[in-house]
Amino acid sequence: MAPATASPATVVLIPFCVPGHLTPMLEVGKRMLRVGFCGNADDGRGAMSLTVLLAQLPEFVRAPDHEETIRREAAGASEHSGFDVRFHCLPAEELPDFRGGEDFMSRFMQQHASHAREAIAGLESRVAAVVLDWFCTTLLDVTRDLGLPGYVFFTSAASMLSLLLRLPALDKEVAVDFEEMGGAVDLPGLPPVPAALLPTPVMKKGCNYEWLVYHGSRFMEAAGIIVNTVAELEPAVLEAIADGRCVPGRRVPAIYTVGPVLSFKTPPEKPHECVRWLDAQPRASVVFLCFGSMGSFAPPQVLEIAAGLERSGHRFLWVLRGQPAAGMPYPTDAVVDELLPEGFLERTKEKGLVWSKWAPQKEILAHPAVGGFATHCGWNSTLESLWNGVPLLPWPLYAEQHLNAFELVAAMGVAVEMKVDRKRDNFVEAAELERAVRCLMDEGSEEGRMAREKAAEAKTACRNAVEEDGSSFVALQKLSQEMIHVSSK
Repeated sequence: MAPATASPATVVLIPFCVPGHLTPMLEVGKRMLRVGFCGNADDGRGAMSLTVLLAQLPEFVRAPDHEETIRREAAGASEHSGFDVRFHCLPAEELPDFRGGEDFMSRFMQQHASHAREAIAGLESRVAAVVLDWFCTTLLDVTRDLGLPGYVFFTSAASMLSLLLRLPALDKEVAVDFEEMGGAVDLPGLPPVPAALLPTPVMKKGCNYEWLVYHGSRFMEAAGIIVNTVAELEPAVLEAIADGRCVPGRRVPAIYTVGPVLSFKTPPEKPHECVRWLDAQPRASVVFLCFGSMGSFAPPQVLEIAAGLERSGHRFLWVLRGQPAAGMPYPTDAVVDELLPEGFLERTKEKGLVWSKWAPQKEILAHPAVGGFATHCGWNSTLESLWNGVPLLPWPLYAEQHLNAFELVAAMGVAVEMKVDRKRDNFVEAAELERAVRCLMDEGSEEGRMAREKAAEAKTACRNAVEEDGSSFVALQKLSQEMIHVSSK
């Protein structure tokens, strides 16, 4: 290894370039520089830097703001005085044959292994460590071959990490598809999880499932696992992981809980129309409905949502997106008049706003008029809600969201349960939505009161965690110092 007086070292980040994975990893990298490396300029090592290797997604699967995100992050690097963040695009690869999201993400990143190896080996700076998105565990072969510590960045909850660590053994214990299994699954640190609420790719033992078994196995080879969660939000799950109860008899890599990893932009001088509408609403009176960058509903479900909201009598802000164009993953702007029941907008104009385009979710959740959040339970959206102390109404749609929803209700207590019919493409009847909204938002609802109290506690935990000497600050500092120590040998 290079002596301490050598040129400054760099940490290599290899994200999967979709918003829910790319943005948190970049934010973690910048926080590592800010928290752990900033005090080391005079110790002979010099300033540390970040090198971000980008695998170029085909245009049809890129998020609409993909290019803008890269430009913004590259331009914004100079804001962190003395820090050096560099982006390097890996050579483009042909789209792999794939049979589902997990299969695509894993195969696509696997194709870039040789490019990543060449890029890392060709860097002028010493490499302190390589941080890989959790769908990139095939690239742990690259870090091993180069003699570098490879860390996994895990974008989901610790509950999902617990499942993936347990999955290789669980795969041998359960002979049938999990969708055929009755009863519950034991995940250490959680109440018994109904098999019907396991993540979508786990339900059937196909290629997507096999990749999750593979990744869960490869996590054990990492130098450490960096998790976008807060230690105080999932204490029992994290204790179970650390104690080895997910993989009995084996040593689990170090776990670094560094969340909530949220990136906030400066609000525009002219507030967004949704924010201006909220300004006119009473405190904690509005239920906000928004279902992520890939969330949209078929027309029959839209009618049920409209009926449920209207009958609930509560104020609402509903981000209603149109279904994706053929062959595309992302929603379109909704044609509201074609989707909503006749007269709905007129009847609800005093209490509701239907927004058909992208909406500034973080700004909306931070607004004091918002009292509840109907969400798909994507982990980033969940953390944004808890950061602001907003209780949730879980409506899981895909990926690990059903497990997240279960944890939010059964373990954290920050959400009110809503019955989602998974066998009908996650359909929710109008009457059930009405009941759930009332349960969450009615002043006299005991269940809603408890969820509000737990959400307020979660807000305090999230904000304390990232303060100096908070659990996430300390974990990030420990991780950064470990990388500095290794690179100086």
